[in-house]
Amino acid sequence: MAIGLGSHDLGVAEAADLYKRGMAPLLVFTGATSPTTRERMPRGEAVHYKERAIELGVPASAVMVEPRARNTGENIRCSRDLLTEAGITVSSVLLISKPYEGRRAYATARKLWPDVEIVSASSPMTLRDYVDSIGDARLVIDMLVGALQRLLVYPAQGFMISQQVPGDVLDAYDRLSTGGYASRLLRDSEGTALRPNA
Repeated sequence: MAIGLGSHDLGVAEAADLYKRGMAPLLVFTGATSPTTRERMPRGEAVHYKERAIELGVPASAVMVEPRARNTGENIRCSRDLLTEAGITVSSVLLISKPYEGRRAYATARKLWPDVEIVSASSPMTLRDYVDSIGDARLVIDMLVGALQRLLVYPAQGFMISQQVPGDVLDAYDRLSTGGYASRLLRDSEGTALRPNA
């Protein structure tokens, strides 16, 4: 089973290839809309993913849609609940996400669905190719910085398991976040970017 996590990246729907290769007999796409997807995916991320998967040759009967989730935690919880309500027993899940969200997806799923084996995957591509596919280098860097911040602060908030982050990655995060790549950072009530153990 594969679960495609909602986002602005329609490439997540390429999970259709897993179905065609016999690796995932069922695809669940999860996601509502967000400020970054409202214009590109007005019917909701999961619905657009399903439509793309069908265009790529997956039968509609092999796709389930969870249209309410607005963040990674809700993607996991709502997909788990959808499968439970459908009477589907799950022992392992392949999470499909944007290329830079694999660790966050894994850490969140391990926290919220600990009894299931979790594997994360995304479309294999270079950073340059990903930037080209999105069309906005600054937005991609902002999203990378915001994703790393969440890996650092969410464990203490109980949203995901803790993961080791190499020192050079932390140094790059500090340089980028203080260098103006901060539009996707979580902030406290006074507007200060959240830091680990904050």
